Amino acid sequence: SRQEFPLAALAGTTCRCGFPSTLFPLHEREDEQLCAHKCAAEEFESCGSAEFLLVYQTQVQDNRCMDRRFLPSRAKQLVALASFPGAGNTWARHLIELATGFYTGSYYFDGSLYNKGFKGERDHWRSGRTICIKTHESGQKEIESFDSAILLIRNPYKALMAEFNRKYGGHIGFAAHAHWKGKEWPEFVANYAPWWATHTLDWLRYGKKVLVVHFEDLKRDLFVQLQRMVALLGVTACEDRLLCVEGQKDGNFKRSGLRKLEYDPYTAEMRKAISGYIRTVDAALKLRNLSGVPEDYYPR
Repeated sequence: SRQEFPLAALAGTTCRCGFPSTLFPLHEREDEQLCAHKCAAEEFESCGSAEFLLVYQTQVQDNRCMDRRFLPSRAKQLVALASFPGAGNTWARHLIELATGFYTGSYYFDGSLYNKGFKGERDHWRSGRTICIKTHESGQKEIESFDSAILLIRNPYKALMAEFNRKYGGHIGFAAHAHWKGKEWPEFVANYAPWWATHTLDWLRYGKKVLVVHFEDLKRDLFVQLQRMVALLGVTACEDRLLCVEGQKDGNFKRSGLRKLEYDPYTAEMRKAISGYIRTVDAALKLRNLSGVPEDYYPR
């Protein structure tokens, strides 16, 4: 760590330090047993071999993607980062800022996000100084004010719970047990679940140039999905920078996963309604020759 490298790779009797790179992207994990070669002086420790490296993350942060600034000249196009609330918009903004090196803006102003480093939050959304604009809007007029959009879609069961937690617990908080058990949750689902569907349908219908990204795909294959998003934004992001993003993918605002409730908050009636909304969105995506919703949207 004195040399300030984020990775240490053990190869038998040698240790090589460095950064993830296009030649060493850490995308192909091997069976850990292949690395289970005992160290010469520590028989209970594994040291890898000349063929299979045992890679450790050091305490050093990879800073190759941490620099961010406003666009040097006014953007010619307004690009929306559109999503239903709770679908991971703030996380996607974090990834885009790291990948491109430019601040993202917002249709709204959230002081807590500004204080957490989203410096584009304070700009008017039409300022042209930010690489894309966060929005949860879904009206025709609002959608048509953008030249293109990245549409982030998330499993409604997860998105509704995430937004409910945010609404009653803040950006990294959780709703209290009383909120789930009280009248707030059923009222919330009745109001928000239909909007989950109409939000996507409206963006598909009125958006001028829409790139659909599923939150689940972004989590599973961040590198490839970020490449798609950055391409729409018209920015050339070098692969080393994207590899750096993979190592910094969780910002300090991200909830540590949905806090597990000891029961399923969705009633049979809620699930029946939400399943209908999922089928509607799935059909709309396929009608535009896009891949439908991921399989795990349908509860087993």
